[in-house]
Amino acid sequence: MTVAGHPVPDREAAGALGGALRHVGYSEETIAGLLGEDAFEAGPEDAAVNERRLPRTQEATAVRLFFLELPVSATDAVRALGRHAVEALETTGLAEVGRDVVPRARIVPVDDVLLASDPLSSEPQQDPPDYVATYTPTSQLCDFLTPRARVARALDVGTGCGVHALLAARHSRHVVATDVNERALAYTELNAKLNDLDNVECRRGGLFDPVGAETFDLITCNAPFVISPESRWAYRDSGLRADEFSERVVRGAAERLADGGFATLLVSWVAGDEDEPDERVLAWLDGSDCDGWILTTHDSSPLEHAASWNAHLADDREAFGAALDEWTRYFRELGIVRVCEGAVLLQRRAGTRHTIRADDVDVDALDIADEQILRAFAARARLAKLGRRDDLLGERLAPAATLRLETELARHSPSQNAWLSLPEGMQPSVETSAAVADVVGALDGGGSLAEAVQAVAEQRRLSTADAGKLRRDALSLCRELLELGALRLVN
Repeated sequence: MTVAGHPVPDREAAGALGGALRHVGYSEETIAGLLGEDAFEAGPEDAAVNERRLPRTQEATAVRLFFLELPVSATDAVRALGRHAVEALETTGLAEVGRDVVPRARIVPVDDVLLASDPLSSEPQQDPPDYVATYTPTSQLCDFLTPRARVARALDVGTGCGVHALLAARHSRHVVATDVNERALAYTELNAKLNDLDNVECRRGGLFDPVGAETFDLITCNAPFVISPESRWAYRDSGLRADEFSERVVRGAAERLADGGFATLLVSWVAGDEDEPDERVLAWLDGSDCDGWILTTHDSSPLEHAASWNAHLADDREAFGAALDEWTRYFRELGIVRVCEGAVLLQRRAGTRHTIRADDVDVDALDIADEQILRAFAARARLAKLGRRDDLLGERLAPAATLRLETELARHSPSQNAWLSLPEGMQPSVETSAAVADVVGALDGGGSLAEAVQAVAEQRRLSTADAGKLRRDALSLCRELLELGALRLVN
């Protein structure tokens, strides 16, 4: 693979290039319109086919050069971007410019941010140790799970190409981006200038070392959390034993959150007991003065984990087998029976009653979840102040969005099953009875939960005992829906 050396974050050149790309309409919508909705899932092996889908237009020239990473003639590049932008490609080191313009980096639009990185990898085993990845599936996971409230100070740990620092810069007064990889910081500085952002500060160093005891209102981290016996790539392997790296991330973030601040941390953790998969993460959060939300996206055996992260070797049977043996031997010696991957969300909150919950998340169904996360943590803070569980009966509740209801066919059974789901964010779904679902359906913020329970009990002509059960079940379900961000407390 041919990659840029150290990208040069020249402000004038980056500004000219960014302006030209925006002027020509280089965006997610443009790429999807020209190559289809699945374009962002394609790899280098699909470039030849995708190139033949492109028309001879200026915006297609930008897609060919920066998204498909294919050479274009200097004449076509100047026609599409202008001479100053083509010269900027050479100045920044993102392309070689001669009769043809040959890309040495990838530039992709992410929302309204332009993101430069090393080219897509077709043979990961050939990647240099300081390879800087683009916007990946884990980048999207971290992006979708990050609360986007306006804040004063944000921190992105292990910033890579800087995507999370740049996304935070849109709603933060100042952002600090840290990384041990000097090339990653060069890309981050270049990307800030490419997007005309002047509130991103880069500091070199491991994890939280560059920020000391400073505190932040938002902390993000999509650092090398893969649990492995290797230390081959800066973007993947931490070189630390088992899940020690993830533990340092979680504990360090909790210590540096300002009051009310949030953290979104992508981590891995291990289990020595199949029945207690989250025991280690719970220990990391003990005494942290934070509410926590453990979100598991993948749960696998050591062999499955090893196969997933060594899939790039699958065509070389001997190398693949050797890697599987090395990795599974490593896990066996540590007594590891399960490996989990996912996110830990934190909010530092004053008080002594803090809560931690754990849920599974389907990454294929996940959408932008920042509003859901903000509602969920706000509800948990309010619930902590209510005192007794029954105090919630006197509160006014309302759906956060139109909840989806599915029921079984047995219409007149008082115990008929029903499923309520939130059609946004993590799209959580909970099972309940049809009667309790009716209570939730009656919540509109106007009356109390107790009044909704009474109305449904009267409508269904329930006995005193059944009405009492309905009250208990509705109370339990509403607490669950509040903690999931599917219901909200009305002031």
